Amino acid sequence: MAQGMNLKPFYWGLGVVALGGGAWIWTSMNRGGVEMYAEPLAVSETSGAASFPGYVKGSDAALVEVNEYADFQCPACALFWTLTFHDIEERLIRTGQVRWRFHDRPIDGSHRFARMAAHAAACGDEQGAFWPMHDQLFANQAAWSAERNPERTFRGYARAVGLDVARYDDCMQTGRFRARIQAEAEAADNLGITSTPTFVIGRMRISGAQPYDQFKRLIDSLSAKVAPSR
Repeated sequence: MAQGMNLKPFYWGLGVVALGGGAWIWTSMNRGGVEMYAEPLAVSETSGAASFPGYVKGSDAALVEVNEYADFQCPACALFWTLTFHDIEERLIRTGQVRWRFHDRPIDGSHRFARMAAHAAACGDEQGAFWPMHDQLFANQAAWSAERNPERTFRGYARAVGLDVARYDDCMQTGRFRARIQAEAEAADNLGITSTPTFVIGRMRISGAQPYDQFKRLIDSLSAKVAPSR
């Protein structure tokens, strides 16, 4: 009677393959969800994205434009959004006095998820929902910043603001706005903007989560200078 085959080496090898495959999948997902957004890009990629004008809120006819440079993981940026931006939006942007332009200025290193968050907002913009995603990210910053990987949380925000989640997933997985975000960061560097939030109003530059009254004084002063004479 023939002896049975010893299948232990076979099953051991199969287990190693399965374990290795599982590790590859986990590593790939983790890398794609976090590290992918910080990988360096070719100059040709970023130069092609350098013409992006930022995300705009307000009238084209406004006399004053404010350029905000911010990082979605920056606590001071979230503080500004909480304490000041709502008043600016209600009293200055919606009344036609100010045009607001938001630029991504991720602070790499200390803010590990800043570029991923910026990319989630860009994917929202692809479906006409940058500002709702912007608000979700700042309103919930303390929660997602403490996560190991906020990718699923960002996906939940996308669903909450009414995005087509399949389109959002494709946008995130392909990382198609990485070059644009890097180009924005490089443009800010060229302007000497190294901290967030920073606001450029005409030739003036202010940094930090300044109160509404500070913006109102600057904007009123600039409006008086640029208003057409009668």
